[in-house]
Amino acid sequence: MTPFAQFLGLLPLATTVFAYNNICDTLNSQIPDRVWYPRNQNYSASLSSYYTSFERQLDPSCIFRPTTTAEVVDFVNIITENASTTSSRPQFAIRGGGHTLFSAAANINGSVTVDMRSMNSLTLSPDLKTASIGAGAVFSDIYPQLTPYNLTVMGGRLPGIGAGGFTTGGGLNFLAREHGFSCDNIYGYEIVLANGTVIYASASSHHDLWLALKGGSNNFGIITRFDLAAFPQGLMWGGVIMYNYTASTMAAQAKAFTNFMNPDHFDSAAEMAVLVNYEDGGFTIGNSLFYTKPVAYPKVYQPFTSLPAPTFNDLSFNNVSGMVTKFGSFLPTSAERATELVYSFHNANTTTYKQLIKIYQDGCALLNNIPGLLVQFMLQPQPVTNGTNSLGLTPGETDLVIGLVSIAYDNPADDDRVFSVQEAIVDAQTALLEEAGLLIPFKYLNYADVSQDPFGSYGEENRERLREVSRRYDPLGVFQWGVPGGFKLFD
Repeated sequence: MTPFAQFLGLLPLATTVFAYNNICDTLNSQIPDRVWYPRNQNYSASLSSYYTSFERQLDPSCIFRPTTTAEVVDFVNIITENASTTSSRPQFAIRGGGHTLFSAAANINGSVTVDMRSMNSLTLSPDLKTASIGAGAVFSDIYPQLTPYNLTVMGGRLPGIGAGGFTTGGGLNFLAREHGFSCDNIYGYEIVLANGTVIYASASSHHDLWLALKGGSNNFGIITRFDLAAFPQGLMWGGVIMYNYTASTMAAQAKAFTNFMNPDHFDSAAEMAVLVNYEDGGFTIGNSLFYTKPVAYPKVYQPFTSLPAPTFNDLSFNNVSGMVTKFGSFLPTSAERATELVYSFHNANTTTYKQLIKIYQDGCALLNNIPGLLVQFMLQPQPVTNGTNSLGLTPGETDLVIGLVSIAYDNPADDDRVFSVQEAIVDAQTALLEEAGLLIPFKYLNYADVSQDPFGSYGEENRERLREVSRRYDPLGVFQWGVPGGFKLFD
């Protein structure tokens, strides 16, 4: 190739970068004081706040941080106008808390990232039954404001979780066994569509879009406000209890979990998980246990809490805000590299749970000597949905389980090895469950890896319904080609 031909090959890229810089400058001119450029302190702070380096290492041309719905409307109009007047269609990312693990879920290289976190207001209705929150709100900032009213909303259980991605992906909360997914309890959404109009989607207005936003992620517009159900909540009980890993403790945990998930033992106040951790060449096993009533060591948890010689136990009373802070102190606040794979199944017997843990244990042996390695296998009850969502789960089922294999580590050089072992573990686990007739298609979007297909797992009818809503409210596909990150409907 001649030097001149090589130069010509760079022209499309140069044109694209120029177009994005023009958009940033247009935004800065038309919406002053809302655009941050590289080397700006606010720009750097926004990038550094993503949970993983997969997102932190991306460099947008600028970050746009709106404070009002009107500014979001202006942004969308600028984007669509540039799409019709330039040779390249501008793309952008939308971020809230920034906790999704994989690259480009809520950030973008060489274009515009919309950081929604300045839209973080909270307003309670006069009857205290509805909490209206800005779409950029972080739940750990909302909970303390609700504490004086003895109220809560169904937000994240860890600090830093943003409302936008969490609720549009489903949402798991302490109240999940009583009230379902967080998205099951959203009365309405204020949303800016691709044509710049603002509508309110609820059960009585734009019902199809209201349902699509309950599990449909970032595919329909930019949400600017959520109206959430507010629930009475005073003190609750819970925390983490851990044990040394022995064959007898593992067997006891497996038996306790299969009994806990038996519908005959269902307790709507109990939300928990079995945690099997691998770090520094050794295993630990234990539980996160939460009970939304002010009852210490409730009977439903006795098979877990009565095991001998816990190595860690912070189970205690607290309000929701304090419980979230405490739970967060048990987990890393950020990670260099991190990945997770999710699946779902009907409750299994003790032997099957022991086999699932053994598969995981054998897989961890293949990851020795990886710097910064932390591996976790989690078994967690699925929320008991009321069905007002697009997830495709049967309302009222109490025996569904989420299986999740998560791996955190330090270096990009270990990516291929980590991904390969993780995939092998999950493939073996799901094959076991499928052979037993227990595996179901559903993959919880907020735990899914980019290699997985959560929309397909909702069922073909639900996926096609989501696509039809996209065609109806976004006929030009702005939130498909324009927002390439996350999970898309037409891939």
